[in-house]
Amino acid sequence: MRSGLFLPLFDALADPLVVARLAAEAEEAGWDGVFVWDHVRWREPILEVADPWITLAAIATATERVRLGPMVTPLARRRPVKVARETATLDVLCGGRLTLGVGLGSDSFGGEYSLTGEETDDRVRARMLDESLEILTAAWSGEPVEHHGEHFTVDGVRFLPRPVQRPAVPVWVAGFYGKPRPLRRAARHQGFFPVNLEHPDQLAEIAGDLAELGVTGDYDIVAALGAGDDPRPYRAAGATWWMVEFPPDAVSEDAVRGVIREGPLV
Repeated sequence: MRSGLFLPLFDALADPLVVARLAAEAEEAGWDGVFVWDHVRWREPILEVADPWITLAAIATATERVRLGPMVTPLARRRPVKVARETATLDVLCGGRLTLGVGLGSDSFGGEYSLTGEETDDRVRARMLDESLEILTAAWSGEPVEHHGEHFTVDGVRFLPRPVQRPAVPVWVAGFYGKPRPLRRAARHQGFFPVNLEHPDQLAEIAGDLAELGVTGDYDIVAALGAGDDPRPYRAAGATWWMVEFPPDAVSEDAVRGVIREGPLV
């Protein structure tokens, strides 16, 4: 099981240079990945929020080995053609270390959809997410993309350069435990990031459900845990990645550095 940091880019971590330094320290300490939240705002008292893509570019230039990516980006509020350019460029910049985490997102934590005129209906955003993933998969192939869907149109555009990774950037799909539709979506891609896990038995159930959906071989299942939680039961349940998550309203540079210096436990 590989180990990573799962960082909210808020307040003390809203400076890309700070996060890039932490990522370099994590790489030196033996961590396998550094992943960042993707939000445009959060509820008070949080005021400062950094852009994930610019921060990831800073991480890419400060590191050589760790995997990196947004965890997760709600594709329904991003133009898929722009994400196609961003992901390909970032994968080139980091030498093929990008993992793209995707999900529906939620308006409940900061009103970032309702306050900016974005779609708030979960079912509509789910269709937008699936359509966006179709466009990204086609764009990463390097061939001309023809897509005329419910929400997006791409008429013969070719997206070059391609990502370094072949056949494409790996995609991890996020979803709440017990929800079958995100799990089915995840089975079509390279990983599943279950949200709000409470017990390793839940992860074992998820692993079984994915197997029933035909998932085999090199596939990632992520367990995001608090700094004091033991990841070993989740490894036994089928997790391939363990991420340390930090409370968004109390994260600090010192808290992250303390976890980094303790080093990966497994």
